[in-house]
Order: sequence, then structure tokens, then C-alpha cells
Amino acid sequence: MAHIARKRFGQNFLHDQSVIRQIIACIGARPGQHWVEIGPGQGALTGPLLQAGVRLDVVELDRDLVALLKQKFAGRENFSIHSADALKFDFSALAKEGERLHIVGNLPYNISTPLMFHLLSSAPCIEDMHFMLQKEVVERLCAEPGNKQYGRLSVMMQYDCEAEHLFDVPPESFEPAPKVMSSIVRLTPHRQRTVQVHSRENLNRVVTHAFSQRRKTLRNSLRDLISDDEMNALAIDPKLRAENLTLEDFAKLSNLLDIEPQTEPPEGGEK
Repeated sequence: MAHIARKRFGQNFLHDQSVIRQIIACIGARPGQHWVEIGPGQGALTGPLLQAGVRLDVVELDRDLVALLKQKFAGRENFSIHSADALKFDFSALAKEGERLHIVGNLPYNISTPLMFHLLSSAPCIEDMHFMLQKEVVERLCAEPGNKQYGRLSVMMQYDCEAEHLFDVPPESFEPAPKVMSSIVRLTPHRQRTVQVHSRENLNRVVTHAFSQRRKTLRNSLRDLISDDEMNALAIDPKLRAENLTLEDFAKLSNLLDIEPQTEPPEGGEK
């Protein structure tokens, strides 16, 4: 009996063979590599990855799909399945000493942002990540200053990773078809930071305050954190809006704050 996609898990199963081939070609899986697939669904990418000769761990929350995948790929020595919530899963535990993981997944739209930030806690053991996401989210991940899509997600993800929009995937490539266009993004954790900050928490704090009300100038959005004189000393105009600042600008501003912030900024949705 076919598995029926469950809305509560945000399931949209990829079935377009041309898109599957394009993804496999883009991610460059090679024999001997260690790959981790998040949300394998019915195994559309799982099969081609195993055929590529990688060592594959998959993380799936839906127990019915876990059973289906165990049956489908039974006997494959290079396949391991973990029945777990990816938001709580310790990905670093999968990596052997000195090994870096390759992550891939068609992420449920409702948990994609917190899941990406969760994965970054394991960044030292991750080589790269390839995700299917809502196109709007990919545009935000890759946005540059001055772009209307540029925001907190852009700054914080680009602090940790290089982001590259690879290609778009239309709704009809899935069953059921989502109401939005999807895109494939490649995220490559920085081995050496492009900017230096005293505290990632303070960077997040400044960025969150700055984008909390996009139409406000820095003078207004950051007035409880940083003075006009301090901004001017860094050659940052207090009359600018957050969308005009580079990652380097935000790093400079965050380094003005105490190492340990008194209150943590909210980790809510993108503004």
C-alpha cells in the first residue's frame, strides 16, 4: 500500500526523475564519502546515493516511512537508518574522527530554518549541505545587501556558510504538489571566517534588533545597544537601514557590545 503524504510532517515527495538526476549530478556524491540524508521520504534520492557507492545514514521522523525504507533497502551494507527528529538529532555523532559529513535533504518548509541553524552547531564536521527548500528561503539565504530579500537569515547564514542557489524545481515535480516553487541550495561551512566577531550571540543580537523593523533606521532600531557616535566612529551612517549593511558592518557593530549579552535576542522568524 502506497504511503500517503502527511501534512503534519510537511511531506511532499519528489518523483520527477529528471530533477533527481540533476540533483545527483550537482551534489557530486562519490564512492567512500559519508552522506547523511534528512527526510528521505520514499527514497527518491536514497537509491541513487546508495548506487553512487557512498556510506549513507538517513534520518526520518515518520515511523511508517522508516519501516518502508528498511524494507526497500534491506541488505544494503552502506545504508543505516535513524528513526529520529532531525531537530534534536546529534549529527556530529555520525562523523568519525577527522571525517566530514555531506548533508542532503528535501526539508519540510515549516522547520527548514531552525533545522539549518541546528546543523550549524555541527559545522566543524560538515563538508557541505545541499537542501531542497522553498525558493523564497533560498533567495533570502543568498541575498546581498540592498536586496529586498536580505535580512537576518542572510546575514547569520552567510556568517557561517557560503550559500549558492543552484536551480529551481517546479511544484509538479512533487506529490502532492506544493503551492510554491522550490530551489536547491548548496551551503558550505566556512573553514576560515570571512569576518571576525567576539561573540556570535552578540552578532545575532545586533542583526535581530536591526531587522526587527526593517523600515527603521539604525539610529532607531539599535538605539538601546549602540549610539550614533559609536556608529559614526566605525564609518557606519546611523541613518542607514539594516538592509544596507554588509556582514562586515554587522560584525563591527557586534564587537562594540559586551562579550556576554544581558538578554538573549529572540530566535524567531525572519523579518
